[in-house]
Amino acid sequence: MWGGNVKLDENAKGIFDEIEQRSNISIDEIYNIANSIQHADLSDEGTVRSLVRRLSQMANRPVSQEKEDKIVHAIINNDVPNSMESLQRFFG
Repeated sequence: MWGGNVKLDENAKGIFDEIEQRSNISIDEIYNIANSIQHADLSDEGTVRSLVRRLSQMANRPVSQEKEDKIVHAIINNDVPNSMESLQRFFG
């Protein structure tokens, strides 16, 4: 489960365990994506749409155009949920 590349504290490990269970995306894949977009322009719609689509494909969970628009708009406007609970409501 933890490819050995990423070391996390117990709280973060619990969050990533839940993400892995719900999305089938490994911590290493999440880390690689985070690393690849570290310097990406998240105010650029094309960049954000590409990221959303990539994550959707990795998780094997299709995202409707309406949901993609909502996610992209939230990221571009820096209106992203800041807790696991609000994140779950956002994607509800």
